[in-house]
Amino acid sequence: MVQKSPLDDPEQAAFAWARYRRIMRFMFLLTVGIVAIALALLYKYGHEEISIHYYIASALGIGFTMLLTSALMGLVFLSSGTGHDESIEDRLRDDD
Repeated sequence: MVQKSPLDDPEQAAFAWARYRRIMRFMFLLTVGIVAIALALLYKYGHEEISIHYYIASALGIGFTMLLTSALMGLVFLSSGTGHDESIEDRLRDDD
């Protein structure tokens, strides 16, 4: 028998998704700061002949990696923290 997920309740789901959005806003601001610091260090310690494309690629690579990682980890925390993980039915589990 499939258990009911806590995310089926609209009030709990709204709270959980609000917390997820708050975490993502924080991670976006942190990402912008890290990208700015990385670009400043690249400019300070870089060579004179570095192309602007190098800075763009570095900023996009660092930014997308941090945002994707934080989005996926945030979804893991959302699923685990709300009890959604415990509501699945594991058909492969042997309960003899």
